Amino acid sequence: MTTIWLTGLPSSGKTTLARELTARQSARRAVEHLDGDVLRREMFPELGFSRDDRMENIRRIGNLAVLLARHGVLVVVSVIAPYRRARDAVRAAHRARGLSFVEVHVHASQAVCAARDVKGLYARATSGALSGLTGAGDVYEVPNAPDVQVRTAEQGVEECVLTIERALAATERRDKEALV
Repeated sequence: MTTIWLTGLPSSGKTTLARELTARQSARRAVEHLDGDVLRREMFPELGFSRDDRMENIRRIGNLAVLLARHGVLVVVSVIAPYRRARDAVRAAHRARGLSFVEVHVHASQAVCAARDVKGLYARATSGALSGLTGAGDVYEVPNAPDVQVRTAEQGVEECVLTIERALAATERRDKEALV
């Protein structure tokens, strides 16, 4: 099975796209949305925001995605995952188990994300009340060669989700052909 991994800056639109994709796919298959904020709060509250803790958070989310995908669930992950090395390790863990991994870069400029500021993070970072915000005080390593890129400042939710679904369909066709 497949994991769709949506990565991008805070407020780029990852969760919005993941929710819509999950709702659309759930009509035809088992699908689970793993949201980075929810998992951090509910399952990994002991992790902070140091580089090591962020790497561990992504490793754990990646392991959950592998577990679900191995059992035939389409996994949709929405998480900042700021470090390429961590994302690459999750991709490698999927491939080692014969699972597909589709990295989706959810692109929006920092200015657009700050204007959206759905959680108030950029405002808190600007005021000094929050330090180390990814993209505004801490690094976000843009994927070098994502499988898909959607540009949420220029494309609507429907267009972005259709782009992701086309990549998913192409991945599933390749997987079926590989079995023949």
